[in-house]
Amino acid sequence: MATAKNLTENHLTCVICSEVFTDPATLQCHHTFCKSCLLKYINTQPEAVQAKSIPCPSCRQLTNVTNPDSPVEEWVSQLKPSHVIQGLMDDFGPDTKGVEEHLCSVCRKQGKTTPATSWCSVCDVVHCEGCLQMHNMMPGLCDHEVAHLSDHTKIKVKRRFMCKVHRDEKVKLFCKDCKQAICTICCSIKHRACKDVDTIESMTPLVKGQLTSKLEKLGINVAATNNIITWRKSTIQDVKSNSQTLKDQVIKTRETVMRVILRKEKQLLGDIDKATDEQLRELQADIKFQEIELQMYQQQYEFTANAVTSNCESDMYAVYESMGETSTDIRDTDNRPAAGRVVLTHDLDKLSKAVDELQLGEVQVVHDVSDPESSPVLHHTIDCKEGGDRKDPSVRDLTVLTVDGIKVVVVADYNNKRLKTYYTSNFKSFDNQLLLSSEPWQIAKLSESQIAVSVRDSQEIVTVNVTPDPVLLSTIKTRKKYYALACLSPSQLAAGTWRQSYSVDILDMTGRILRSINTGVIGTPDYIHVTRNKNLIVSEGAVKSLVCVTSEGDAVFTYTPTGDRALAQPQGVTTTSTGDILLGDKRSHKVIQLTESGQFVRDVLTQQDGLEYPGGVCLDAGGLLYVTSDRYVKVFKFFRR
Repeated sequence: MATAKNLTENHLTCVICSEVFTDPATLQCHHTFCKSCLLKYINTQPEAVQAKSIPCPSCRQLTNVTNPDSPVEEWVSQLKPSHVIQGLMDDFGPDTKGVEEHLCSVCRKQGKTTPATSWCSVCDVVHCEGCLQMHNMMPGLCDHEVAHLSDHTKIKVKRRFMCKVHRDEKVKLFCKDCKQAICTICCSIKHRACKDVDTIESMTPLVKGQLTSKLEKLGINVAATNNIITWRKSTIQDVKSNSQTLKDQVIKTRETVMRVILRKEKQLLGDIDKATDEQLRELQADIKFQEIELQMYQQQYEFTANAVTSNCESDMYAVYESMGETSTDIRDTDNRPAAGRVVLTHDLDKLSKAVDELQLGEVQVVHDVSDPESSPVLHHTIDCKEGGDRKDPSVRDLTVLTVDGIKVVVVADYNNKRLKTYYTSNFKSFDNQLLLSSEPWQIAKLSESQIAVSVRDSQEIVTVNVTPDPVLLSTIKTRKKYYALACLSPSQLAAGTWRQSYSVDILDMTGRILRSINTGVIGTPDYIHVTRNKNLIVSEGAVKSLVCVTSEGDAVFTYTPTGDRALAQPQGVTTTSTGDILLGDKRSHKVIQLTESGQFVRDVLTQQDGLEYPGGVCLDAGGLLYVTSDRYVKVFKFFRR
């Protein structure tokens, strides 16, 4: 039962309705579907109907129809299942019952339910005892081989190869012209004009061999398809994980925006409190002054009133004479400026527009550069010219790090002897730099927060911590001058020597040489890249070749194209997640894509993409391609055409 279940689930299931075949039909590409499902699918493909052909829902291959002028329903009804599918359906299909449920085929047509006891291998039907006797009494059927049904098992003997047209004739011949197994009667009637007819005995080994070869190819296809399905399922998990990561980034961006708004709110509330406090202090001081004035006027009022009502003339004249010394004009004391009013100036229309146009980010489907159908689009450009630079920058190499969720671009400015970092945080762009003892060349990424940089003329390799600002960690003094530099492992570096017989040294983190490698045509490597297989890809501008060797020095490949594809000045190297190689060719103004084994794929970037004199190349986790171009870093996204 387990075998029957597996066959039903894996081989007898329609991929359209996901149910066991109902009236199956097999197309020329050997894919099988339910006729009803296939008819529904065809009706959704007007172009195929117009072309008078049936498209396969799985592989899109077209199947020619027998009578194109007939209705589409007849196209499908004329299709038959393959012999293999029909055999499996007969043995394991949904209408197949257990042995104890088998009924005599002859009796069943008469409406009876007589249990079957035997099976005719030629007629391929089951009989009860009575029907079997009648079967054996008929002259044309009496010599058929019959198997008994016992122990709940349908024991099949080897079926005789009988002609489908002349059912009593054995198939003894094979028509090579028509590719059909036939009997002698068919040969004499329908195949008289055919030129190549052979016996079944002589053809069987050849047919079996071809089927065996086909079986091997199908096995390879099955394994490859399973691998694709497994990879797709893994990709689905990656897509879901990436989706959640992007959602988290949107939420984080929104929180950042809210923090900015809350900070602005706090600032405005503070400004209101400050202005209000100043007003209150002024008003309180004025009230105090007015209270003193009021007390003075009240005293003068009482004194004057007493003089007026007094019968003493001397008191009255005394008060009158003192009026010239003290002014009683209220206008003299009411000349203070009126208190201001605290207001919040804002433009609701402008504010509403700003909120509507607020960009938290942009959602796009970006493809990997290794996808040959993808095309580059310039995303943005970083100008590495800074205020303290004495010379125009010459950016020789770069890398991209992610430090505490912040993407940091680190560049080596050769002309200004500086290491520079560029990043964005809280909607503000930042840059910083670290002055070195001499000109930096290549950057080796040690981790997401640490790098090593070759400083040739000082015979140094410096390690730098990126916080995201660059902070010098240590200086490694070396015996030789090194240009190219790459991280082979957490404890080893690969460094390109300066005019030595062995062009690459493997160093420990103290600068001690562990071993030296001869890379052949490369004499003084400009750039080194370590692949996912720990192989070394080495380039030199003066040599029109790209060399790949193992970390022990064994040759993997040498890429030396000629003609239009000849290298002019190979420079920076990096690899994609799939192992493809990206090479910057400076003088031809190109970034070239190769397979992992060093075969040309395409020119990824050219001068038409705005690229000039590419040096270092780098990919970030999001699929963005960074390329140095003199004083600039140009960043490209990739989209499907």
